[in-house]
Amino acid sequence: MTGWPILVVEDDAAIRRLLQAALTRAGYHVIQAADARAALAALAIDKPVAVLLDLGLPDRDGLELVQPVKAAGAALIVVSARGQTADKVAALDLGADDYVNKPFDTEELLARLRTALRHRLAAESRAERIVLGDVIIDLAARLITRAGAEVHLTPKEYALVAELARYPGRVITHAQLLRSVWGAGHERDVEYLRVAARGIRRKLEADPAIPRLLRNEPGVGYRLMG
Repeated sequence: MTGWPILVVEDDAAIRRLLQAALTRAGYHVIQAADARAALAALAIDKPVAVLLDLGLPDRDGLELVQPVKAAGAALIVVSARGQTADKVAALDLGADDYVNKPFDTEELLARLRTALRHRLAAESRAERIVLGDVIIDLAARLITRAGAEVHLTPKEYALVAELARYPGRVITHAQLLRSVWGAGHERDVEYLRVAARGIRRKLEADPAIPRLLRNEPGVGYRLMG
């Protein structure tokens, strides 16, 4: 994955320099943009495989760039000082792959970038079989096994796992999951998710009290981890 073009959209020159140094050391080719206008131009010309996006841009709210970035097929990590849950939910609902708060640890950010790029490749290959430790999710066969034994989930539990499995490692918001699994009009019925999550953990986790597979991001959503 190294050598690939990464677009850094950030109006703070010091943070751009920090990210330039860290990404270059990791072997990536870095493109920089200090505002939304330059970012959109770079998106069209340089065709980055991933974008690190600040939300506080001088000419436009960074959230307005989320959909153009995803439409271009790039992985997207929001890197922002906005730490409110509402901002995270908005970015993730629009299609961001991850959200990192400032100040950030560069090694953690690089790890999240690698994860986002792996997921981008998996999505491009349209993988139908997802392996998460001893759990195998076969979307084509609608079959889930754990340590070789078939696991029987309720229809809603299966639909929830399948939706999360299409984006392993990525946070999917409560509203997105409720719309996909329970339908429009249920975006606020978070208790439905909690009940289904408890059932999934009971059947798939080694210790449901300390979940390692189905992770909760409080106030935001859920993600499946390997």
